[in-house]
Amino acid sequence: MEAALSKIVIATRESRLALWQAEHVRSLLQERGHTVELLGMTTRGDQILDRSLSKVGGKGLFVKELEQALEDGRADIAVHSLKDVPMDLPDGFMLACVLEREDPRDALVSPRYSSLEELPQGAVVGTSSLRRVVLLRALRPDLRIEPLRGNLDTRLRKLDEGQYDAIVLAAAGLKRLGLEHRIRLAFDEDRMLPAAGQGALGIEIRADRPELNAWLAPLESPKDALATAAERAVSRAMGGSCSMPLAAHARWQPSGDLRIDAAWGDPERADALVRVHVLAEPDEVADMAGARSLGEAAASLLRRSGAS
Repeated sequence: MEAALSKIVIATRESRLALWQAEHVRSLLQERGHTVELLGMTTRGDQILDRSLSKVGGKGLFVKELEQALEDGRADIAVHSLKDVPMDLPDGFMLACVLEREDPRDALVSPRYSSLEELPQGAVVGTSSLRRVVLLRALRPDLRIEPLRGNLDTRLRKLDEGQYDAIVLAAAGLKRLGLEHRIRLAFDEDRMLPAAGQGALGIEIRADRPELNAWLAPLESPKDALATAAERAVSRAMGGSCSMPLAAHARWQPSGDLRIDAAWGDPERADALVRVHVLAEPDEVADMAGARSLGEAAASLLRRSGAS
């Protein structure tokens, strides 16, 4: 067994889902002989609930306070939902580990309707993801898509209060919190293409803490790390943030090839959706550089196909 730190402190948001994720990582580290504590924090992204993230600073609002705790030594690692991690980390920080991925699909949650087709004309669907907005409008241009902010429990409460006919959430979060029974439909990935990194957990550290890499290495899922690196490379090449209606999802094929699908849309035009896919052979994506090259190739094809 690798030598253990006297104590590893995990910086985490204090939502129920974020705490589940941090507890999961704590359990994995404790199994390897480490002593682990949690440092719960409230981020700006948790505090600003009356505006969409694309208008107030993007996904980085969920990680800045955690990075500050790493910077000043109050914490050693930060656990994030990978889809919330900006594509380019600040100088001095690095993504050290990507864990085994949970279900990456989007889920339809509704008290009355079990599919998108069952929703009546003009039904109100809640989401604050521009990616989901453009994909939903391509499937059902008649729907009224309204903003939905707050943690997972808050979003479910708003649905149950009747503010929406249905909402769309990440299946992974519902499953992790034992709420899989709320899923009426898990969308096929080809129909509702997931966000880059959706369903995966990432661990961030300071770049000057190389000893942590050795302790975190056993937690990494190499294939999921490569797939999500390809996805994040699409977003990075497109200037991706939560203000861009962009999807990117990579899947390992039975042949060992890695296929990445990407989509870009215009929130104001249901007919403007652009979708592409690129396939790489196993030896082409055997390392991070190859995975990122695959993502960059998909971004280039998106632009040539009309994405901007």
